[in-house]
Amino acid sequence: MSFSQRMGITPVPDALQVNSMNGDLRAGLWNVLLAEEFDREGFLYDPYGPGPRIDNFSVALWANYFKLPVDERPDHGSKKLADIRSYFFDCEWYEAYNFIEFCVDYHGPHLIIPLNYILERELSGFRIIDGKIAPISSTEEVASIQEAISDESFPGASAHLKTALDLLSRKTNPGYRNSIKESICAVESASCAITGSKSATLSTALDELAKKHSLHGALKAGFLKLYGYTSDGDGIRHAMLEGKSTLTQADAVYFLVSCSAFVNYLKIKSSA
Repeated sequence: MSFSQRMGITPVPDALQVNSMNGDLRAGLWNVLLAEEFDREGFLYDPYGPGPRIDNFSVALWANYFKLPVDERPDHGSKKLADIRSYFFDCEWYEAYNFIEFCVDYHGPHLIIPLNYILERELSGFRIIDGKIAPISSTEEVASIQEAISDESFPGASAHLKTALDLLSRKTNPGYRNSIKESICAVESASCAITGSKSATLSTALDELAKKHSLHGALKAGFLKLYGYTSDGDGIRHAMLEGKSTLTQADAVYFLVSCSAFVNYLKIKSSA
């Protein structure tokens, strides 16, 4: 994690991109369009065929996406593509996603796998599902992570969540298994802070809370089952039973979101 993130200057949304699109993500998406369509033979120049494919694409783009007169398009294919490129790199983040959806609809589903690879690599909060860009991490979830990391009421829990985010956001060799472990450790740390015991477990902390506040049995059981999964699932908190972890970015994001929300919950309940 960078200095600015450790100091709380660079917010979590810069790592998990929900209401933004940084340069790396935007360039990666554009490079997929280049590799899969715009740089392919016959797109800009087609001396022996019916004409370059950019002609029909630009007609559809100007008419149905930009909603501008098609006779305002540049005459030459290279200038058409230059104008499209300028739009993509200058537009708002949500407009860039609109454009990506249009391209997937026009050019076909072969774009989905490479585009989703970039979205996952750059920790975008969105994926292309059935041709449409859908959220996998909401603004509220990111805000919950930010709150849990920034609030130093439980400094140990905050430190574990910062490390979990760092492991998740590494561009090369992201540590999903260890990220989940750090997220769980944040819950354990919060439990110790609540009970005042260095050896407290989540079950102990929930019992302590139940003595002072109403805590529905089903809610308590749900928390404990999720916690128990990490003792058995894919060697998250213990040694892996098989040689290779099957955990994914989605697993790590889920636990970071869930454990951040849980830490925030424990803070509120313990201070009430």
